[in-house]
Amino acid sequence: MKQGLQERFDLSGRVAVITGGLGLLGRQHAEAIAAAGGIPVLVDVRPASQETETADWRDRFGPQACALQADITRREGVEAVRTAVLARFDRLDILINNAANNPKMETPADLVKSRFENMPLEQWADDLAVGLTGAFLCSQVLGAEMARRRRGVIVNVASDLAVIAPDQRLYRREGLPDDQQPAKPVTYSVVKTGLLGLTRYLATYWAESGVRVNAISPGGVYNGQGEDFVARLSQLIPLGRMASRDEYQAAVVFLCCDASSYMTGANLVIDGGRTCW
Repeated sequence: MKQGLQERFDLSGRVAVITGGLGLLGRQHAEAIAAAGGIPVLVDVRPASQETETADWRDRFGPQACALQADITRREGVEAVRTAVLARFDRLDILINNAANNPKMETPADLVKSRFENMPLEQWADDLAVGLTGAFLCSQVLGAEMARRRRGVIVNVASDLAVIAPDQRLYRREGLPDDQQPAKPVTYSVVKTGLLGLTRYLATYWAESGVRVNAISPGGVYNGQGEDFVARLSQLIPLGRMASRDEYQAAVVFLCCDASSYMTGANLVIDGGRTCW
């Protein structure tokens, strides 16, 4: 029977695994899934401790939501997530590959290491392990389970910096010589661009298995950044501002639900128009 428009946005009973679930956007994705009737499973390397037992947690993420601690850079960690989800819910419908390193540039040493010439190999390896290898393993283990069941959705969280290069002028600080100026690390661009390649590959690989794979490329989210940075970035965005943290929720639900049933292999860019310029 043909679904009505509202029904196509309904995620009732669908189980969504969200990596990096305890981070800034991970919690927003989980809240959006719950608001559409789905059951979010927030996977993070950090423990949620007693947070999941509070009324605030249940109000925000739904009574069935849960948090799982796992290292997604290790296959056994991802397999443990699959086992736990299937044991608890007996289904797996959605995977949101959201986890990524976002190194803070706080100390003088951090600033120097952020520059391409100085990035330690260990940081390169760790950033790619979380952002790309983690997405690969989660797709391999959890996506394969969805393909076996012949139904599922994968959403890879990329970035506007998967479409354009970072404007390093945004990060400059007065009084520092050029070789000590902070930079957006190269790993961020490599990871986010790699996720677009993974999206296209899996979209075609599993097209006949009922698994749709898309990406979302958000722009910068306001999270208390300094006034100078916000002003500089806002000048590069046609809408003239950074995004609020909840402005991607509707797009995530759209990509996860039947409203996007004829969409796969695509990258949904939501950046206030920045990549138009």
